[in-house]
Amino acid sequence: MPAALSATAASDVGAAERHRAFVLQYVQPALAGLIDGSVSTLAPIFAAAFATHSNGATFLVGLAASVGAGISMGFTEALSDDGQVTGRGSPTIRGAVCGVATALGGLGHTLPYAIPDSWPNAFLLATGLAVAVVVLELLAISAIRTRYMATPFWRASLQVVLGGVLVLLAGVFIGSA
Repeated sequence: MPAALSATAASDVGAAERHRAFVLQYVQPALAGLIDGSVSTLAPIFAAAFATHSNGATFLVGLAASVGAGISMGFTEALSDDGQVTGRGSPTIRGAVCGVATALGGLGHTLPYAIPDSWPNAFLLATGLAVAVVVLELLAISAIRTRYMATPFWRASLQVVLGGVLVLLAGVFIGSA
């Protein structure tokens, strides 16, 4: 094999390894966090919204759920393995990435409830915006799964949306009881 081809092959292998390390250390923990933050916070946020019809109370519940989930998922990812056996890299970095992504996933559909209750139709506006944010979050998760995890977009969307809709409906039904 000529030296130029050998160097190109080595470069391709190195690039593939760097990509794999990036996916294992950053993308996968961030994706797990976004999924958990976006989906697991739906039930408490929408239950609070439909139980209280108060944007202020719903915002506080969403903030607590998002921050709490971020801390929990961050520690879970960091403590799941030290990276030595799996090659997933630094547990501190993975934990931080997962924790921040989890909190952001929940905060996205919490923020509309920061609209003051004194605004006309504040509850309907906040809930409509929150639902729109959830749709965008789930589509973003599907796109990330397609790009980095080689999951077909339609399948990724179906899986994520199905899970999200089930959790959202649980929150609405429980909050409306």
